[in-house]
Amino acid sequence: MIMQPIDVSWLCGKYGEEHYAFIYLRTTPEEAVARLGGRYANFVDAAPLPEEPDDWPHPGDPLGVASVGDWTIICDSDWLGTNEELITRLSEGTRLVSHFALGIKDTDDFYWCENGEIKYLYGGDDAFIMDPPAELAGVMEEIDKLYPSIPRLYRGPAFLLIEHLTGIRPTEELLRGLTFKWGTLPH
Repeated sequence: MIMQPIDVSWLCGKYGEEHYAFIYLRTTPEEAVARLGGRYANFVDAAPLPEEPDDWPHPGDPLGVASVGDWTIICDSDWLGTNEELITRLSEGTRLVSHFALGIKDTDDFYWCENGEIKYLYGGDDAFIMDPPAELAGVMEEIDKLYPSIPRLYRGPAFLLIEHLTGIRPTEELLRGLTFKWGTLPH
């Protein structure tokens, strides 16, 4: 597989001082919301991602869910994708990939979970980086060739890992072209 970089300047540029988080869960949106403890019927206001970073969801705001093939993309407004207990539970019986970035602090968290187990972690509370498992050896070599200076994952490599692990190429066109249903979860 020959990987091609993804233009993430739209997220690193005007969104650079904000945070964004996406959780990719191999299940339906209905099941994803149920796993989070919510009711999909209460998710309304189908709309794309907001154009302006100031309008993106903040903690406590509704989160968005959209379907791409067999996957649900969750636009996370409340740092859910960094809660290890939650994401391992969400991944039971399926695959989960979560990426959170806080550009202003130049930090990000990346999780790959499989059937309730964290397979790969970059970041986290202790800025921990796991050695990539054997399943990622080839893709990590490709990423190292494309990004020899080892930038933060949110500057490009995370999106190539997402593509490899989900089959979804998370481009600006794809993410902006999705219609998300927005709703809140019980605390």
